[in-house]
Amino acid sequence: MANASAIISDEMTLEEKLAAIDAAMATAQATADDQAQANGGTAAPIDPQDFLMCEGCQ
Repeated sequence: MANASAIISDEMTLEEKLAAIDAAMATAQATADDQAQANGGTAAPIDPQDFLMCEGCQ
């Protein structure tokens, strides 16, 4: 789970925030893909909604 304050800040423009979020999603998907390949499977695309809910709500 990513911490939003580590990815974006109030001083960033909307374009910078969106680019940072896209980069974080790409990194998360690449990590999931690598883990799945190491286990002999394939990873499903990461749902962006997962970043908006606590783990207990998922």
